[in-house]
Parts: sequence; C-alpha cells; structure tokens
Amino acid sequence: MRMRYFMAITVALAALGAQARAQDTTTKPGGLNKIAHNVSGTAKKAGRDTKAELKRASSGAHRALKANGNEAKEDAAAATGIHNPTPGPIDKAARKVTSASKKTGAHAKHAVKKSASKTHDQLAKAGKEAKEDVKKP
Repeated sequence: MRMRYFMAITVALAALGAQARAQDTTTKPGGLNKIAHNVSGTAKKAGRDTKAELKRASSGAHRALKANGNEAKEDAAAATGIHNPTPGPIDKAARKVTSASKKTGAHAKHAVKKSASKTHDQLAKAGKEAKEDVKKP
C-alpha cells in the first residue's frame, strides 16, 4: 500500500517538474515591449477593478429596489385586502418600474462600455505612435 502512494507521488512530482521546466523556456517582453506590456496590464487591472465595483454597486441597488418593491407590494396588499395571484394593477405597476430601471441600467452599462472602448482605442493609438517614434532614428 505504501509503495502505491510512493509511486503515485513520484509520478505526480515528475509531471510537475517537467511542466515547470517547460515554463522556464518562455521569454518575457523586453525594452519598449515590456513597458507597453506593463502599461497594458495596469490598464486592464484598473478596468477590471472598476467593472467589479460597478457590478457590486449595481447588485446592491438591485437588491434594495427588489426588497422595497416587495415590501410596498405587501403593504398595498395588506391595506387593500387584495391578494390576487393574477397580475393586477400593483403587479403591472411594479413591472413598469422594473422595466424602466432595467433600461436605465442597460443604458448606464452601455455608456461605461463605450467609454472604456474609446479609452482603449486612444491608449492603443498613443502606444503605437510612441513605439513608431522610438523606432525612427
């Protein structure tokens, strides 16, 4: 039984060692490409962080709106005494509010994506121009 474990561990370590050696042969960009690579990585990280923060804020707003809508619906149902499972005026109004908030959220999301795309295009263009300027003697 111990021999099986020993052999399994040996095979696993050999596979990991071979994989690690294969990764050492890759080269990283140097010089101007290294600078561009670092700038690109930093911009990507900033974009991802911004996107994550927007998603958190959006999710929080969605949860708050949903909780408030459900509470308002329950209060209205308790006040009127109407607990109808079919769509009534309260449900229809709630759907309109939800639809409007979804459209607003989609427009905001599209605006963020468009500005990110424009920023990316400008950064890429500036980077290419800087690279060409450096290459010229």
